[in-house]
Amino acid sequence: MASTVIIGAGIVGLSTAYYLLKQQPGSSIHLVDSSPELFASASGYAGGFLIRSWFEGSPGVAALAALSFDEHKTLAERENGRDKWRYGSAVALEYGRTRRSGDGGKDWMRQGGSRAGLVRERRTAEGADVPAWLKRSDGDIIAVIDSGDGAAILDPLKLCHFLLEKCKGEGVQVHYPATVLSVGTDVRDELSYVRIGYTDSSTETEIPATRMLLSAGAWTPRVFASLFPSSSLDVPISSLAGHSLVIKKPGHDDDGDDESETEIKNHMVFSSLPDSSISPEFCSRPGGVVYFAGVNSAAIPLPQIATDAATDAATDADSLRLLDSAARAVVELDEGTTDLDVVRQGVCFRPVTPEGTPYIDRLADEQLGSGIRTRPGAGGGVFLAAGHGPWGISQGLGTGLVVAELMAGKETSVDISGLGLPQETLMPHGGDVFSMPAP
Repeated sequence: MASTVIIGAGIVGLSTAYYLLKQQPGSSIHLVDSSPELFASASGYAGGFLIRSWFEGSPGVAALAALSFDEHKTLAERENGRDKWRYGSAVALEYGRTRRSGDGGKDWMRQGGSRAGLVRERRTAEGADVPAWLKRSDGDIIAVIDSGDGAAILDPLKLCHFLLEKCKGEGVQVHYPATVLSVGTDVRDELSYVRIGYTDSSTETEIPATRMLLSAGAWTPRVFASLFPSSSLDVPISSLAGHSLVIKKPGHDDDGDDESETEIKNHMVFSSLPDSSISPEFCSRPGGVVYFAGVNSAAIPLPQIATDAATDAATDADSLRLLDSAARAVVELDEGTTDLDVVRQGVCFRPVTPEGTPYIDRLADEQLGSGIRTRPGAGGGVFLAAGHGPWGISQGLGTGLVVAELMAGKETSVDISGLGLPQETLMPHGGDVFSMPAP
């Protein structure tokens, strides 16, 4: 029987463990994460936008996005996601005075453009489409780019905690804060175990592992290089830091449920403001909060572990002031109020690739370096699932499903053959594979 170790307990790692439960006992699945606090980066601080069909330029991603969107909806219906992780359909809007083109998500990440440029069709927004707290001005443009059939919203942190408890309840073993120190082989030189160290106690132990998944987000290249030092493979995933603010929704009554009157009460707004150097994007969630993001930088170094970023978020005053200013430009504050009611602020690190698409693949034994092989077929393998950029939550469930199928040697639910690592990544570690300028 295969024993699976998943390195990285974010949305992708958790989703894979969840779907693996259909083919192997929970006790044979291990999640390993280096952070003393789980979901301290993108999986906990993301906006939670779910989009089904904005990826026409990339067939592999388009199919994955549609699959994942449907899996999100099915899971929410089966497990009461509306209450447990605040899942709900959403109206997606484009707001501003100018429109900027997008190119599959790269423009948004590199140039500070709006993800609304991915969408070709739009209609003029009517009164019921527009949130009451959105500040209007003469000459602005507001259009509906999804009426709610292909757009949804959720609280990523709550979803991750739900998946975590679901997996633990089925016997999945979770190790944190812990790091994988090395991989080990059996008498046939096939991967058979990993050695991990618990960083809060200096204790080390060996875990059976015939299969391994690298799903550590922006940290994935570091993990691979440390475990397979003789490999000539360089995983071209870079880090893009993004700040966020969560504020109390203006006009929200803490004692009432203002989300229950209509089927759709959530909004995702992608803006282009002429007097701003950024294109803020924000969403309202059930529970009376609005999430703001759009201040991104490739210049902020990736910390050693996710929780180390808390200090950066507190001291990066310029970025937070810029985001605060953008929020004030689009939010109609309650009468007599001059300040935003900030619930939470933070910074997370998104894993981005040169192509703007994720890598989902089983690595060939030759890519692992000398002295290491894996069992053939469903019994073994080293797998990679990372690089989703700003779409990790949206595409997380679908990714977990296809990785579980890939591990089992089954035909995947969608064709992911175009999402493997590019051939030119075979180079010495430290090569200048990808350098993205700060927007």
